[in-house]
Amino acid sequence: MTHADQRSWASGAAYEPYVGRWSRPVARTFVEWLDVESGRLWADVGCGTGALTKTILDIATPMRVEASDRSPAFIDYARAHVLDPRVVFGVADATAMPQERESVDVVVSGLMLNFVPKPEDAVAEMRRVTRPNGIVAAYVWDYAGEMQLMRRFWDAAIALDDQARELDEAVLFPMCNAAALESLFRGVGLDAVETRAIDVPTPFRDFDDYWMPFLAGGAPAPNYALSLEAGRQHRLRERLRDTLPFNADGSIHLMARAWAVRGRA
Repeated sequence: MTHADQRSWASGAAYEPYVGRWSRPVARTFVEWLDVESGRLWADVGCGTGALTKTILDIATPMRVEASDRSPAFIDYARAHVLDPRVVFGVADATAMPQERESVDVVVSGLMLNFVPKPEDAVAEMRRVTRPNGIVAAYVWDYAGEMQLMRRFWDAAIALDDQARELDEAVLFPMCNAAALESLFRGVGLDAVETRAIDVPTPFRDFDDYWMPFLAGGAPAPNYALSLEAGRQHRLRERLRDTLPFNADGSIHLMARAWAVRGRA
């Protein structure tokens, strides 16, 4: 399991039950926060399964959304699930966007920047294609704090295996906090930079609803769970069962926090 493998997603079907379902309410609050007037041209960079793209189409009344991701599998999934004539999906790298300079009104990214080896290159590219006074914005999970479904997992994993610490997203992605995001956006010359936390509930029906997505691979935590031999995986599962906050009906109610940032080109 290479470092690059830990940072990559290949399957939309695996992503959805893990964090895709929780990204949708975050996307709604994010788009509402941007408060963009209707009829604008948007670009969604690193669109993944299309959660943010779909939200833009649903509530922002865009003229068009140009959505891209470097993963052909994600683009195939998004095309199959976001059926709207105002969206164009394409395969592209966040550091080499297909749009011309100063051609887009709003450029956004959801849960992607931390997966780019040099996020400053991606934000600079987002700024490049944004029209003067247009909006550049993004959000990422609060891995070190209140993205609780992952934080609970890694706390349990590290308690059993200190070597798991180096695979924790809080370590892999230290830029995922308000101060680092502000610095990142200001560093590429964006103005009026602001950040905010977006908190959403993440209820799980039962323990299996929480645990099973970790066995699908595709990101640091699921890849770590899959890498364990049966006995160690069992111990991790049981430690989580012992430490998660269960309700009387067997459900588990956690919270997911994302940090959002926006600026003007």
